[in-house]
Amino acid sequence: MRTLVLGLGNELAGDDAVGVLAARALRDELAGRADVVESAASGLALLDVLAGYEQAIVLDAVRTGRRPPGTIVELGLEEVGRVVAPSTHQAGLPELAAVAERLGLGFPVRAVVLAVEVVDPYTLGAPLSEPVAAALPELVRRVRAILDAWAREEAEPCTTSTPSGS
Repeated sequence: MRTLVLGLGNELAGDDAVGVLAARALRDELAGRADVVESAASGLALLDVLAGYEQAIVLDAVRTGRRPPGTIVELGLEEVGRVVAPSTHQAGLPELAAVAERLGLGFPVRAVVLAVEVVDPYTLGAPLSEPVAAALPELVRRVRAILDAWAREEAEPCTTSTPSGS
């Protein structure tokens, strides 16, 4: 299956860089296993990035104020439909999936969003805050774990049996 790891964010805007930095940390390691892309795009502009992939992991910053900074939240495609928190990217994955279907474009049937609760995704020139910088290795580890789980699922032989008819 074609797999995408998409790091969203603006590396010049403090904590908003966390998705981009995680993708960058994984690029060489995942060569041949997944395409790793960094993007500052949002909304429908992401349709071009996601089209043609069967599965995707999207890495992004989110600021809800409901969780401690550095907390990583994992959402499936079906959960992203609910507005969980405002994002500077407003990826709108369910809407993108619907547009892709109407246009006849391939779109990931399996997608996971790993969103990191951040302190400040808006200040240009700011470094990552301490809690977000501390969460970066865990974010990278979780991408690896998801890809490993997907690879195990693909490698498992089909155990479905048919009735013998006797």
